[in-house]
Amino acid sequence: MANQSKPKLSASHKSWLKWASLGLVSFINGYATILMYARGEYAFALLTLVLTSLGVYIFARKQTYAHRYIFPGVAGMILFIIFPLLYTVGLSFTNYSGSNQLNLERAQNVLMQRTYQSGDSYNFSLYEQNGNFSIALKDGDQWYSTDFYDLKALPTDEDVALRPVDVPAGEQAPLKTVIQNRTGISGLVLATPGGTELKMSGLRQFAEIQPLYVLQEDGETLYNTREDKTLKPNYEIGFYQQVDDNGNFIGEPIAPGFIVNIGMDNFARIMSDPGIQQPFFKIFIWTVIFSALTVVLTLAVGVILAQIVSWEALKGRGVYRVLLILPYAVPAFISILIFKGLFNQSFGEINQLLQGLFGLSPAWFTDPFLAKTMIIIVNTWLGYPYMMILAMGMLKAIPDDLYEASAMDGAGPLDNFFKITLPLLVKPMIPLLIASFAFNFNNFVLIQLLTNGAPDMIGTSVPAGHTDLLVSYTYRIAFEGAGGQDFGLAGAIATIIFLLVGGLSLLNMKFTKLESE
Repeated sequence: MANQSKPKLSASHKSWLKWASLGLVSFINGYATILMYARGEYAFALLTLVLTSLGVYIFARKQTYAHRYIFPGVAGMILFIIFPLLYTVGLSFTNYSGSNQLNLERAQNVLMQRTYQSGDSYNFSLYEQNGNFSIALKDGDQWYSTDFYDLKALPTDEDVALRPVDVPAGEQAPLKTVIQNRTGISGLVLATPGGTELKMSGLRQFAEIQPLYVLQEDGETLYNTREDKTLKPNYEIGFYQQVDDNGNFIGEPIAPGFIVNIGMDNFARIMSDPGIQQPFFKIFIWTVIFSALTVVLTLAVGVILAQIVSWEALKGRGVYRVLLILPYAVPAFISILIFKGLFNQSFGEINQLLQGLFGLSPAWFTDPFLAKTMIIIVNTWLGYPYMMILAMGMLKAIPDDLYEASAMDGAGPLDNFFKITLPLLVKPMIPLLIASFAFNFNNFVLIQLLTNGAPDMIGTSVPAGHTDLLVSYTYRIAFEGAGGQDFGLAGAIATIIFLLVGGLSLLNMKFTKLESE
């Protein structure tokens, strides 16, 4: 039997398929971009436009087609690194918070949807006839009724006329019918013979409802029809606020607010507001101390244990190595939660042991100093296996001739350790130690799972705890603020953290370059 080859696409078909795919992708993402822009999501609309344009540019041109293999990596870097970074920095210059999440137009729409009852209310009932229903209201001794409608297809796009009747036609429907169709009925506008418009104000009532705010001709000013007040947007605070005859802002701001650019105010708050400044600097100092102590202690424990398990006279070295590396193999969150139980002040095994031996019951979670001590102990346990593995590998690279020469000079084990082993270990590990410092600078998981920042500081403007690191402090400001989430201030602190960690990364690269040279 002759071999039959599979039909191949011609060059013209491949070209048509490529351009059709690019056109479809461009259409879908273009439509998504327009929707985002219309909803005021300008940053996400720009992100979609940039990624789509970059992808089409690379895949459409012969000169750039070879770059299609790196496009996913570049797109991922833009999507998950550059965009969140720029977005966070941008937020730090705004008043974006739990009460200021909308743009001006959407805040206007929310306010203009508010209504109030401006006249009398009237009891109503539903009357059924042949499967359709009418709404009947009674004003004194006079009944008014609408035509009969299907409750599933009520005319909510136009006023429904009420006409005077002697007695409503049909049979009165039970209240559960009103409850089942409340959404549709509440969208009706009933027009009385006198021209008054009524809307549903309760399960049994219609009333004359008026809009609370009316937009004026300038497109910004709102008029409060009930209280006869004029409100304008205050771009300094991002809220609508009443103005007097001279145009000065008076009274309380009206929620919801809108997002405005406030420049460096969030950074100024960090430096000037005592309720933010004091916890910020305390937490910053504690973050530096915590990161530095963690690096020093994990390095010390790791190097000492590496020396011990590398001792040739030690029997069962392989077993000891496996046991000592186990904390590195167990997921960190499991170890943290286990330690949280061990340090429990009432039922933890550590306190039970201390109570039995010395009569002590430390308040690990309520005393600031003990809580910080506990965190450092736990983090040292989690981090020493990494340092031990590094040290075990580097110990093998130290020439034995150095130890033989030092022995001939009469040096002891301590002299060898501090003058030969430690310098030759630490020098090549400096970039890794800096990276470890940077990692612990943002060790959010440890704080969140072990103490959640507790014990809390007293007298602060924003949530802050004695064991908070800058990263957990930022999280609490963004999501746990008692007066509403303050994403702008959290963005400012996150920007400062980025600059600090970025500086450490540059320092790391500098040391790495020096080591290479």
